[in-house]
Amino acid sequence: MVNQKMGKVYIIGAGCGNIDLLTLKGKRCIEEADCVVYDRLIDPKVLKLAKPSAEMIYLGKGNTEGGVIQDEINKTLASKALEGKVVARVKGGDPFVFGRGGEEIEEIVKHSIPFEIVPGISSSIAVPEYAGIPVTHRGLARSFHVFTGHTMENGEWHDFSTIAKLDGTLVFLMGIKNLDLITGDLISNGKNPDTPVAVIEKGTSENQRVTVGTLKDIVEKAKEEKIVPPAITIIGDVVNMRETFKWFENQPLSGKKVLVTRDEKQAAEFSEKLRVKGATVRELPFINIESAESFDERELKEYSAILFNSPNGVKYFMENIKDIRSLGHLKIGVVGAKTDELLREYKIIPDFIPEKYMGTELAKEVVNFTKDGDKVLFVTSDISPAKCEKWNEDYNREFHKLVVYKTGKNIHPKDKVESILNEVEYITFLSSSTVEAFHESIEGDLSLLDSKKLVSIGPVTTKTMLELGYNVSLEAKVFDVDGVISVIGDEK
Repeated sequence: MVNQKMGKVYIIGAGCGNIDLLTLKGKRCIEEADCVVYDRLIDPKVLKLAKPSAEMIYLGKGNTEGGVIQDEINKTLASKALEGKVVARVKGGDPFVFGRGGEEIEEIVKHSIPFEIVPGISSSIAVPEYAGIPVTHRGLARSFHVFTGHTMENGEWHDFSTIAKLDGTLVFLMGIKNLDLITGDLISNGKNPDTPVAVIEKGTSENQRVTVGTLKDIVEKAKEEKIVPPAITIIGDVVNMRETFKWFENQPLSGKKVLVTRDEKQAAEFSEKLRVKGATVRELPFINIESAESFDERELKEYSAILFNSPNGVKYFMENIKDIRSLGHLKIGVVGAKTDELLREYKIIPDFIPEKYMGTELAKEVVNFTKDGDKVLFVTSDISPAKCEKWNEDYNREFHKLVVYKTGKNIHPKDKVESILNEVEYITFLSSSTVEAFHESIEGDLSLLDSKKLVSIGPVTTKTMLELGYNVSLEAKVFDVDGVISVIGDEK
C-alpha cells in the first residue's frame, strides 16, 4: 500500500530551451509542483511557471567540471518525494532521448514513489526544423538516426563502420567537442567527404546560429565561427533544403536586438511580441508601477464624464470599482487602441477615442459630450501631466485629476546598464518617466548611446528625450506597443 504522505515525481521533458515548445501537460505539472529540480538548459521563463512557494533546486552540468553525478540527482528526487512533495524534474529535450530519465525512474521505483513521464520535444527534430532542415524528406532521406556525440564513460566510441553505411540523416546531439572525431571516423569508414553538414548552436533560441559545410570542411568552419555548446550536428542531403525551408531567421525582427525598459510586470507582453517576430530581447525596467490609494466610488455621481489616458489607468481604476453601475451615467473617453481594448474587457464601450493619442485631446473632445460647468474626472498616474486648471478655463468645465497608480523610478548602477547596452541595438522608451530614470542611471553619459537606435512611443516621450539631448531614431506612428514594434520592423 502506498504511503498516503508520499509525494509524486513528474519526469518532464521541457523541450529545446524555448518556452513555446513546452507541452501543456509539462506546464501544468510545473505549476502544481512543490519542488522543481531543473537542468542548465531550461528557459528561465519555464521556471517562472512554478508557484512562489516551490523549492527550486538547480542540478545542472554547470555545477562542476564533469556535471553533478546522476546519483545525486536520483536521490534528490526520491528524498523530496518521500517528504510528501510533488516534484517536477524538468529536463531539456525529452527524458528518454539521452536524458537519463530512465536512471531517475529506477531510483524512484525503489521507494514505490508514484511517477509520471511527460514527453518533451526532442532537439533531434526540433532544432533542425528551426533551422529549416527536415530530418526526413521524400527522395532524400527515408530515415533518421540519432546518436550521442559523447563517448561512453568507459571511453568506447560508436561503430562508425556501420553508421557510415546508413542512408538516412545522421543527427549527433551534444557532439561539438567531438566534431573532428565524428567527421573523421565517418570519412575513414567510407562516407562521402562532400556530404552536407549543418551545425546548429543554441537551436530554437533567439541566439540560434547555423553553420553549413561538408564532412571535409565543417570542423574548420565551426572553429572559425567559434561554435560552442549546446550544439547539434545534422549530416545528410537534407541539409541542402535549408535555403528553401529556413524560416526562423526570416521573421520581421530577426537579427534585431531590443532593450525593453518598461515596468517589469508589463514588460512580459511587450517582450513576447518582440520575440514572436524574431527579435532578441533584453529587459531592464526603469520604472515601477503600483496601485495608488483607493477612492470612494460614490463620488462618481457628481461627475458627467470620465477620461482614461492609459491602459494602466483603466486597470487600477477598475480594480477599485465594486459596483459597475456607478459608471452608468458617465460619458467615457479613452486614449489609444490598447486603452479601448482593456476597457472593453470590462464590458464597457467608450463614447469617444481621439485620433491623436494624447490626454490633451481627451480634454478637448469631452466638450462634445458634456455641457458648461460639468465635472470631468481625468484618471491617470501621479506623474502624468493633467492641466486641469488650463482646461477649466479653455473649456468651461470642472476638471479633476484622479491618481489611481503611482510610477516610481528604478535607478540601476551605470556599469550594469552599460553591460546590457553592449548587447542591444535598439532602446525602447514608452514613457517620459522611463527616459528620466534611464538618464539618471547612465549618469547623463550620452556616449553610451553612440551607435544605438532610440525608439519613442510618441511625441510626449520624444520631447523628453530631445530635452535631455538624445537623438530619437524612431517614433511610433501609432502611440502604443504595437506602434513601437511596427517602426522597428520597418527600419532597414
